[in-house]
Amino acid sequence: MFRDLKISGGGFDLEGDRRELNELETRISLPETWADQAKMTALMREKSRLEQEVDRMENLKKAYDDMQEWQELAIDESQDALEAFETSQKTLAELMEEIELVTLLGSEEDNKDAILEIHPGAGGTESQDWAEMLLRLYSRWAARHKFAIEEIDYLPGSEAGIKSVTLRIAGPYAFGFLKSERGIHRLIRISPFDASGRRHTSFASVDIVPDAGDDIELDIKESDIRVDIFRSSGPGGQSVNTTSSAVRVTHLPTGVTAQCQNEKSQHHNRETAMRVLKARLYNIELQKREAERQAQYAGKDAIAFGSQIRTYTLQPFRLVKDHRTGSESVDVEAVLNGQIDQFQHDYLLYRHEQEHKA
Repeated sequence: MFRDLKISGGGFDLEGDRRELNELETRISLPETWADQAKMTALMREKSRLEQEVDRMENLKKAYDDMQEWQELAIDESQDALEAFETSQKTLAELMEEIELVTLLGSEEDNKDAILEIHPGAGGTESQDWAEMLLRLYSRWAARHKFAIEEIDYLPGSEAGIKSVTLRIAGPYAFGFLKSERGIHRLIRISPFDASGRRHTSFASVDIVPDAGDDIELDIKESDIRVDIFRSSGPGGQSVNTTSSAVRVTHLPTGVTAQCQNEKSQHHNRETAMRVLKARLYNIELQKREAERQAQYAGKDAIAFGSQIRTYTLQPFRLVKDHRTGSESVDVEAVLNGQIDQFQHDYLLYRHEQEHKA
């Protein structure tokens, strides 16, 4: 299966990535680079991407070398050697799949950080609890990938769960990986809130937009922005801050809004809310481009935001199914604990195949 694997040449140029990383580190060390914060931010981001790429390739090379060694020892039919060979082969396959996934992330926005929002559907406590389960899912997914998580806005449910949450997830290709999650997520289970033990269906929406950061220039006029200040609140409407520091900004021409209430400083909350607003306006432009691409081939409606993309069934059987790709997993607990890489991989392959049918 891996007989022709090469770590140098083609798409596996470990030495080339190392040279590029060394050159980048030299540029970062220059005084003039430190004087330009915008340039420094872009270079540090690229450095992080290259470090992850080099680390991925080094792990791939090690796994391949280990598999070759165990394969030679396994010729003598040693049980331990055979088991070690199978383990190293599995590790290599997983790394190859991860590299294939990254090669499918070719859009200009894929390597940006992601702004993730979760909103429960109708159903009160049931849907709010499901929204909180999704929050845990994506938090654990991000932790597994060593991505940073920043809570921008959080509104708890009255009894349980959440009414809404906005996160910023930062890491190489964060948006590219997470864009597969945009849409309606459905949960079928025996309700823990129903004394009669009946089965309930709950819905929650997940939206993902790329964090435009300082890389994108958007012409946002001050006259087009309305800023509302209000007091942060927790469960039951109790005050969290003694001063009104929560901020909501509205872009009047489009009606797009963003808010932040997690900092005690009104100034910091305004900066964060503006960052999210900028990301949403940037995403509108990306969606316009996407709509133009969608018009080029059929069958694309299923991946638009607002469609039901995935069902998580806990009763009467256990199954997670993605309705766009047909990908399934019976290990529901693993999926709910953030192991969604296979769904992301299959989605990106699906998108790639659809786009090349045009």
